[in-house]
Amino acid sequence: MQKLFTGLQPSGALHIGNYLGVLKPFADMYGKYTSFLMVADYHALTTLKDPARMRQNILDAVKDYLAVGVDPKKATIFQQSQIPEHTELTWILNTLVTMSFLELAHAFKDKEARGLETNVSLFDYPVLMASDIVLYDTDVVPVGQDQKQHIEYARDIAGKFNTAYGETFTLPTEKIIEGVAIVPGTDGKKMSKSYGNTIPLFGTKDEIAKAVMSIVTDSKGTSPEHVYNIHRLFRGGEALAKLYKENTGKYKALKEALVEDIEAVVSPMRERRESIPDADVKTILKEGSEKAREQAERKMIEVRRKVGVSL
Repeated sequence: MQKLFTGLQPSGALHIGNYLGVLKPFADMYGKYTSFLMVADYHALTTLKDPARMRQNILDAVKDYLAVGVDPKKATIFQQSQIPEHTELTWILNTLVTMSFLELAHAFKDKEARGLETNVSLFDYPVLMASDIVLYDTDVVPVGQDQKQHIEYARDIAGKFNTAYGETFTLPTEKIIEGVAIVPGTDGKKMSKSYGNTIPLFGTKDEIAKAVMSIVTDSKGTSPEHVYNIHRLFRGGEALAKLYKENTGKYKALKEALVEDIEAVVSPMRERRESIPDADVKTILKEGSEKAREQAERKMIEVRRKVGVSL
């Protein structure tokens, strides 16, 4: 059976872009694969420097996974930091990667262009991500369009190792869901916590409404384009076309309709999420991390032998 892998950073509250671009695709397909779902806490350290928030965000991330319907008996849910092989493999792969190769990374160049602090871990982010993926001989990674380059990097880096030391790693492929490759934010740009343009996934209805009402109502003709581009992800086809035709020029009414459509999707998941105790989450993470590490250890035994450090 092919292996599926994805992960999200516990750097803050998830938004609907995370749900539509990663969580929902994973929840829809994971049962067809041997599946791994990672809480990417070491990646989150590139931006989050608050230990108390980090601890809570890790628990919250697992609750988010469970709330969207992921069964921990059918997917290995684990914590990145509990698998030291991730960082060990990163060091080994770093010996094969050039500075110029990493300087081409879109995410790094974007943050640098916006004047954000570009620490070494942010620069090296693609190599740690490659390690995350190839440690588990991953075949498929569901990602948003903006993450496609990271999977290409993982493929290239794994290929460099295979060329240098012999066939060792599976070369992963990305799975981009048509229609939600890039989920727009309230300003029309890609929805991102770093842009401050998100609609919270598990916020209250009032919090969702506040975010929706802040959507910039840039329009073509009499239709609010940014509202529509988000709305089409929750209601499609003729029903959506009819709604916008009947409410031509009525931006407030269309935003209110979007709030109701988001709430219809989110409300049942929010209720499930609120019923999950922290103790259950800790058990799931402990068991999942132990299971993930078994595979990671096996792969690293092979890697150490291939590079010549095991005697």
